[in-house]
Amino acid sequence: MTIRKLEEAFTVCKVRDFAQVDWGGAFCFTGKTDEECSLVCETTRVPANVRVREDGWRAFRVEGTLDFSMVGVLAGISALLAEGGISIFAVSTYNTDYILVREAQFSPALEVLACAGYTVS
Repeated sequence: MTIRKLEEAFTVCKVRDFAQVDWGGAFCFTGKTDEECSLVCETTRVPANVRVREDGWRAFRVEGTLDFSMVGVLAGISALLAEGGISIFAVSTYNTDYILVREAQFSPALEVLACAGYTVS
C-alpha cells in the first residue's frame, strides 16, 4: 500500500460556523455536530472566525481509492503509529483516508510505516 506525504502545513480548529471557510484550497475537511463545527485546513487558510486552533500538523494520505469493503486499512496504520508512540488525527473521505500527525512526529511516522512495508512517496 502506498502512503503519499503532503507538503502543506495544517491546522485543526473549531469555528463558529463555516461561513468564512476558504473552499478554494486543495484540502479542507469539515465536521459538524450538535456541539461544534470542526475544520481541518491548510494553515495559510484558517478563517477569521476561528474559536480554537491547533497549528503544527502535517498529513499523508493512503493512495488510491479504497473500496468500502476493505477492512482494517486505517486500523493497521493507526496501530503501527500507536506502537511507535505517535498520536494521529484521522480524516476519511469517500475515496481514501488522511492521517495527520504533529510536525515533530511526521518523519518518524513515515519511517514506522516504511519499516512496516508501506511505500512512502
